[in-house]
Amino acid sequence: MPTKFDSIRPFDDADLSVVLSKLFNNKEFINSIVAFKFSDWPRFLRPALGFFTRRYIIKQITKIDTLRGFQRLIEPYIERMINTTTESFTVSGLDKLDLSKACLFMSNHRDIALDPTFVNWALHLNGQDTVRIAVGDNLLKKEWVADLIRLNKCFIVKRSATDRREKLSAAKLLSEYIEFTLLSEQQHIWIAQREGRAKDGNDVTNPAILSMLALNKPKRAEFSEYIRKLRIVPVSISYEFDPCDINKAKELQKVAQEGSYDKPDNEDVRSIVNGITGQKGRVHIHFGELLVGDFENAKEVAAHIDREILQGYDSFSTGPIAAKMLSVEDNDNAESDQYARAAVDYLQERLLNLSVEEQNKLLNMYACAYLRKVN
Repeated sequence: MPTKFDSIRPFDDADLSVVLSKLFNNKEFINSIVAFKFSDWPRFLRPALGFFTRRYIIKQITKIDTLRGFQRLIEPYIERMINTTTESFTVSGLDKLDLSKACLFMSNHRDIALDPTFVNWALHLNGQDTVRIAVGDNLLKKEWVADLIRLNKCFIVKRSATDRREKLSAAKLLSEYIEFTLLSEQQHIWIAQREGRAKDGNDVTNPAILSMLALNKPKRAEFSEYIRKLRIVPVSISYEFDPCDINKAKELQKVAQEGSYDKPDNEDVRSIVNGITGQKGRVHIHFGELLVGDFENAKEVAAHIDREILQGYDSFSTGPIAAKMLSVEDNDNAESDQYARAAVDYLQERLLNLSVEEQNKLLNMYACAYLRKVN
């Protein structure tokens, strides 16, 4: 049955057969899988690889009749990714939360796909259902990407609207959908604390996100009461190494030098692939305390979330080592253990072939949260 949320909601079980059929008949989707999976193979083999890949996918997909079944199909690949690209994956704070009611997990944003993926994995390991994920429509330019994302419980944040009235209408619909998901459907949600990744490592919540959440507040309800009803949980996501750090540093320097950066059409997809396949070292997810205080406005809520995320953030050894390499932190013990020495080797390797300005951008990216904590 059509609903007011059809334009932004994730796909449901009723959509499954049509969407899956579209996917395995989409040549670009199949070619993308082949290019990703067999990147080291000779290019002349790709047509044949595409043929067999499509047959394999069809064979796997015919076994699926629910979205949960689709996610179970993906689970082994997520586990393999974690086992092969991370040294360890740890979780804290989740055991202190009451998860019998749906929560709105609001986290810092460092990686397009992996941030919600790791939150999902932490919940999965603790016997919880996966989250519904807020995704900007800038990632949905290709139809097959949009289909794949919405199959994975993602709902759409419409950022492309230019007209002021259209923007407000989209924000109100999103606010209503989020409340409906949390309170009526009792489904957890993940949303980033800001639009776009914190490429400079400075995790700061945009109060506009909180203002959007409150758009569906009844007129007579108190702001603080409504915000508490949404059960917001600040989440800190920490990566020892960022596979996209070099590209982020180059982009930051280009913006600093030229005032803007024209993103290529395929850059987001490339960043997703690099994040998934690249080495991340240790990864830690910290779930903060449920937001229960009294707040006058969105800025106060954002400031509280910032403090919680920073407190739960783990800079590992890359934070203090990067600070020392910037000569802003005099720490003689920074290289005293194996992790610190690994951080030195990693950062020195990443700095090769970068300009001095780009090197500073990369080091600041790692040092930022650490310096905010110690200062």
